[in-house]
Amino acid sequence: MSRPAAAGPDAAPSPGPLDGLRVLDLATLFAGPLAATLLGDFGAEVIKVEHPHRPDPARGHGPAKDGVGLWWKLLGRNKRTMTLDLSHPDGREVLLRLAAGADVVIENFRPGTLEKWGLGWAELSAVNPRLVLARVTGFGQFGPYARRAGFGTLAEAMSGFAAITGEPDGPPTLPPFGLADGIAALTASYAVMAALRGREATGRGQVIDLALIEPLLTVLGPHPLWYDQLGHVQPRTGNRSANVAPRNTYRTADGSWVAVSTSAESVAERVMRLVGRPEVIDEPWFATGAGRARHADELDAAVGDWIARHDRAEVLAAFELAEAAIAPVYDVRDVLADPQYAALGSITEVPDDELGPLRMQNVLFRLSETPGAIRWAGRPHGADTDEVLAALGLDEGEITGLREAGAL
Repeated sequence: MSRPAAAGPDAAPSPGPLDGLRVLDLATLFAGPLAATLLGDFGAEVIKVEHPHRPDPARGHGPAKDGVGLWWKLLGRNKRTMTLDLSHPDGREVLLRLAAGADVVIENFRPGTLEKWGLGWAELSAVNPRLVLARVTGFGQFGPYARRAGFGTLAEAMSGFAAITGEPDGPPTLPPFGLADGIAALTASYAVMAALRGREATGRGQVIDLALIEPLLTVLGPHPLWYDQLGHVQPRTGNRSANVAPRNTYRTADGSWVAVSTSAESVAERVMRLVGRPEVIDEPWFATGAGRARHADELDAAVGDWIARHDRAEVLAAFELAEAAIAPVYDVRDVLADPQYAALGSITEVPDDELGPLRMQNVLFRLSETPGAIRWAGRPHGADTDEVLAALGLDEGEITGLREAGAL
């Protein structure tokens, strides 16, 4: 199934399933903006609103080329960019006019900030009762921590993720990327679609209150249930699992690494036959994942010793022939060279006026009838301000006046 190529900021509207949906992205950094990106990838018209003098800090995160932040090229794709000072009275009026014609507003200011500017739910819903307002914050809109500064790192700590990540004798470990933000973004885009579906039934929009600390807590699984019913607190187990074995990373003879998973008993049996230890299959404890996990030292030693005697290519071929689950441990160079990713079109090339062709992740999934598309990469700060305002009905003199007043 092929995916359409990127077309550029002046291209015709995407045929994606969200074509006709208008989204105002007022958020900064990652969770809120990424949710807007995901909506834009499937056809929504996304207008990125940034402060005139303090653009989204994501533009400066990570490596840059020729002074242009590369992360922004991914996060800002399929968005038109405009500047607007929401705290300025004239900026407030422009935002209300934009909201009157929008379907979704995504914001991640601390609770009370929009209200302070006269842009809270009361004002937004008054100009557009069908509007969906997605509020993405560290700790939610109420409660004792609501007004605290919140970032993904704090969610990774407070959700319980860091406590179970790392080696048993090592410290809690944080991920080296925006895990909590990414999961919150996926959740926020789902929440937006749920709210829009609700609007079809009621005719009214609503507020989405999403706290960064909650989606990752859900993804971690039944930890609260285990503690509630059994008093069980999961310890750090490194690359091992408390539920199955063998499950680990193993080094091959040529110095590469592979990951093995045996979530199903049948797969565990195939692995142990492959590595020359079929006798363990008859042990009573082998019949359950928990039983195998209690004998992880023995199983890991058997699998690790066998893998250490073979080059990576030999290991992968043998596991595939045995129908056992294995994968090479990739870095980004391997991802870009992998034939499966190539077949799926997972990485695509996007033309860009500033940097030329860019390779980046494609849209998140394939739809057979209404596929998404990357129409353009992240645009310069405020690149589309005049065009957005002109479409709103402002003439050149009014736009100039707003700029001179400091609202743009």
